[in-house]
Amino acid sequence: MKKKPRKIIILGDERLHEKSLPVEAYNGELEGLAEDMFRTLAAKKGLGLAAVQVGVLTRVFITQLSEDGQRVFVNPTIIETSEELVEIEEGCLSVPKMYERVNRPTRVRVQAFTLKGKPYTLEAGGLLARVIQHEIDHLDGILFIDRLDEAAKARIVKSFRSPGVLPSVPAGVRPI
Repeated sequence: MKKKPRKIIILGDERLHEKSLPVEAYNGELEGLAEDMFRTLAAKKGLGLAAVQVGVLTRVFITQLSEDGQRVFVNPTIIETSEELVEIEEGCLSVPKMYERVNRPTRVRVQAFTLKGKPYTLEAGGLLARVIQHEIDHLDGILFIDRLDEAAKARIVKSFRSPGVLPSVPAGVRPI
């Protein structure tokens, strides 16, 4: 029997604003979580997914970019960012159909662990750097709308809570 994707929690669920706990056990349960997350990400056509978005408060996120393939980040930490910033439109599976421009560093260096507990360091630029920053924010209880000015954030929260006024997804945009 094929497993179904997990349910993604959305804006209004307080777990999205909690800091996720470090992974302590590298085992089959962790591998199963990652498999479920990839299945969920594929079903939702996103680019990245943090464990908290499927209701698990643990420091794990995944990415799946067409030009980069699948990656798993366990207990990730950004250790360096570029001084150069770029403002690009972001969306989020936990804030569906809401898109806003967010300013972030163009490059990052991140330390993380594999599903087997092996440490690694990755330097990333472009879209992968953006997705990494977005997903690490999730692990720290930060949504992309928390990086907006108060008026923009309030507008999104109000729109999100008003039935029937969700904007359509812009052509070619995939949520992070």
